[in-house]
Amino acid sequence: MLKKFRLILPLLAAPLVQAKEVAPPPPPELSAYLSRAEPAGKWELVTKSAVGTCDYWHIKLTSQTWQGIPWEHDLVIFRPQGMAATDKMVLLNEGGKFLPDKAMYGTLLATKMQAPVAIVLGVPNQPLFNGKREDDLIAETFVRYLDTEDGTWPLLFPMVKTVVKAMDTIGEFTAKEWGTKTDKFLLTGASKRGWTTWLTASADPRIMAIAPMVIDVLNIPAQLPLQLDRFGKPSEQISPYTNRGLIPLGQTPAAKRLWTMVDPYTYRERYTMPKLVLLGNNDPYWSPDALNLYWDETPGEKYISYTANAGHSLMATDEQGKREKLPTKALDNIAAFVRSQFTGKPFPKLTWKHSDTADGKLSLAITADREPKQARLWIAKSETKDFRKARWESQPLEIGDGKSFTATLSKPASGFISFYADLGYNVDEIPLWLCTQLRLTGAN
Repeated sequence: MLKKFRLILPLLAAPLVQAKEVAPPPPPELSAYLSRAEPAGKWELVTKSAVGTCDYWHIKLTSQTWQGIPWEHDLVIFRPQGMAATDKMVLLNEGGKFLPDKAMYGTLLATKMQAPVAIVLGVPNQPLFNGKREDDLIAETFVRYLDTEDGTWPLLFPMVKTVVKAMDTIGEFTAKEWGTKTDKFLLTGASKRGWTTWLTASADPRIMAIAPMVIDVLNIPAQLPLQLDRFGKPSEQISPYTNRGLIPLGQTPAAKRLWTMVDPYTYRERYTMPKLVLLGNNDPYWSPDALNLYWDETPGEKYISYTANAGHSLMATDEQGKREKLPTKALDNIAAFVRSQFTGKPFPKLTWKHSDTADGKLSLAITADREPKQARLWIAKSETKDFRKARWESQPLEIGDGKSFTATLSKPASGFISFYADLGYNVDEIPLWLCTQLRLTGAN
């Protein structure tokens, strides 16, 4: 139970220093696939138009031929009217095709971010192999890799290559049409497109920052035992993999190599660019504290954005069950991140430490480099370690001098408690909430 929030000066909030594990060299299959020539690759401008205050250019892109199948995509570039050409762009990778709602969405993003935004669609190219889509399609390609040990089979590789070819195309297009070549990208995408975001960032130096959304599975060999501990069994959301015998993870050399090839954690030493990791509490795909299995080993500038009561959609649900129409908090946080990365405006920096006090209480200590507008502690309770149905509630943290905080909670008399804090800022006029890591603990 929440007992007290109090200001502490001074406060040592930095995480404990641990011996750094040296990651082994990544396997070469991803880089080999990306370096493979694509003679069928091409692009053409279909149309230029406008929606609201943005101009947009619709391009048809053929990124590659994979397993004899041409991969074709819509690539749409949005730029606020009156904005000068720049060498930086936000790139969102998504599934599907270009429809009118994507034009409205792209305009919303470019206007909110005050930056050029490109959306590459058809990631992955689907359906394939008798109508398979999404995770069923990925699982199919994993099985085919295990059958053949052909390193071109895992579907994540052509998904990454689509993003790489989209960046190539954007560079060629902007140099020709705008007179300024775009060669720096802030890359984002959700779920398996977030998985693609991580993997692409490991392979292409043009990516200056990333904002992967609702993909909380880095360090796969450790994630699955954690999920069994939290849920009692694998999540139903990953049944495409369990149904094909891919989970539990196989112990053959081929199976071990497959999961190493597609796990972003394998490439962790390369993630030195700024990172904003966006996750939804109650996400049925992942353990609630899955991020803790890779956060400390991820190098460089990094930030956490949790959205409470939002799940995999990042759209928060109120106590009456009404869901937002847009993932407001996540969009605001990405927009603030973009503005900071593209303009050099300083981004707030937090450090924190979860610990137990001498009298057996739970403590979360936070230090910020500047005073927030608001500070909150988010708490959820559950009779088990499964928090997918739990309701998250917030309590205000006392700001005091605005730089050092601690929250002290009693352990639950029974069951389990999970908690984290977030601090609220503005970048320009955009709201920004930055979070600490989440801790899950029980009565004992």
